[in-house]
Amino acid sequence: MKQLNLQGKLKALATPAHLSALRGIKRGIEREALRIKPSGEIAKTPHPQGAGHALTHGAITTDFSESLLEFITPVSESPQETLAQLSDLQKYTLSHMGDELLWPMSMPCFIQHEDDIVLAQFGDSNIGRMKTLYREGLKNRYGSMMQAIAGVHFNISFPDTLWQSLQQLEQDTRPLQDFISAQYLGLIRNFKRELWLISYLFGASPALCSSFLQGKNSQLPFKKLGKGTLYLEYGTALRLGDLGYTNSAQSSLKVTYNSLDEYITGLQNAIRCRSDLYHHIPDYQHETPKQLNKNILQIENEFYSPIRPKRNGRSGETPTQALSRGGIEYVEIRALDVNPFSETGIDLEQILFLDVFLSYCLLKDSPELSWEEQKTCDANLQQVINEGRNPQVMLQRGAEAYSLQQWGLDIFAQLESVAALMDEAQGTQCYAEVIEKLKAWVTQPELTISGRIVAQLTSEDKDSGELALSLAAGYKKHHASAQYQAYAAETLDTMRAQSFTDEQGVVAADSAPFNEFLRDYFSRA
Repeated sequence: MKQLNLQGKLKALATPAHLSALRGIKRGIEREALRIKPSGEIAKTPHPQGAGHALTHGAITTDFSESLLEFITPVSESPQETLAQLSDLQKYTLSHMGDELLWPMSMPCFIQHEDDIVLAQFGDSNIGRMKTLYREGLKNRYGSMMQAIAGVHFNISFPDTLWQSLQQLEQDTRPLQDFISAQYLGLIRNFKRELWLISYLFGASPALCSSFLQGKNSQLPFKKLGKGTLYLEYGTALRLGDLGYTNSAQSSLKVTYNSLDEYITGLQNAIRCRSDLYHHIPDYQHETPKQLNKNILQIENEFYSPIRPKRNGRSGETPTQALSRGGIEYVEIRALDVNPFSETGIDLEQILFLDVFLSYCLLKDSPELSWEEQKTCDANLQQVINEGRNPQVMLQRGAEAYSLQQWGLDIFAQLESVAALMDEAQGTQCYAEVIEKLKAWVTQPELTISGRIVAQLTSEDKDSGELALSLAAGYKKHHASAQYQAYAAETLDTMRAQSFTDEQGVVAADSAPFNEFLRDYFSRA
């Protein structure tokens, strides 16, 4: 095989024989949003029937709690089309929510008690009951508050033409799918090394409602605003920190990304290994189950990672079974907060930046990532989550301590080269323009999303809930007056009706009692 560094690959891909290989990146977005009352409190109403059935609607469903909606776009090569689809799905759902609003933040609104967070309900089918029991397990393991946190998941896949060009340039003789999987794993390792930059730029949860702590003390140096807002002066993304979607029990799993077999083995061990922490919680074999099983992970989806290798599964397949069968098809980025300054929760600049950043992670050298280095990456991320906008913050880069600004500018110097090539391939200037704009954020932290949030809150000494409620009301009006862009209303009506028909089919197809269904499922997992 021929080893090419980042600049070598960019130079080779810029030749006429390979330039078109950079066209055809595909993306899909999953945006979560909490349903709230006009007062700003969490909605306790069921999933809006007018939007469809949560189990079988492919684009409008719920996540972990009944009030946490999830909007899922189909795969598209156009970021503008993806955003239009996301906007239409939210417009349609809002039209069936009465006076309820969509909370525009990642960290939840005021919640008086954890019992106000109702577990997502998916009907009476075996798979529907399994989904709800899984969520009950999450509640009993980590508490309900975690089930009200929202995020944005960004899925991306690169075109076959790029894989063919890269394999030819690197003179790699492996089967193409083996090469693709290895390349995606290299992307994942590099993403984990420099994930802190995503948190710095796009972290949008530097503040939270004090009700989120439910009276518990935190060791973080919170400052107070208004009646009930806690914030970190230099914080970026509390959702990704110890208060958010984390699982301390998983720190012992040591899931690594140096080969596909290594990753699959690590994850499968976790779903088969009994947990000392959760063994006392009754599982599905009990008369009144409170979790699916007593393992470290009930199912693979419980593994909280900011990035995952994925393949679309066949009916009955687990995620790792799909990967074992066909290799990696795309990657899922799970590190994005909801952007409160966008009516869709993510904007075009973020998508274009992620295109460039993930291409950079793919094309640059990616040596193996040891468990010890992963812990260093995690420590860098936690530092940025809590202190990212502090001009004095230092990160560990290899054996040396680097300032965030210096490391960030080093990355942007390389992103500029990647963006230039992507623009040349597609006849645009949009990638270079976004990189130039966001580069300024490295040395001007007040321009970041978290910087803008904290500035708005502190300048007016008001609760984050007031800001969020004002934004939510504005976005509801925006969607109500906007025209459908990607879908026709009649198409969404048809999808809604079909989801109820499909759910009835799922129920009718059940051929075994619930416990037998689960026993069979776990025997195959």
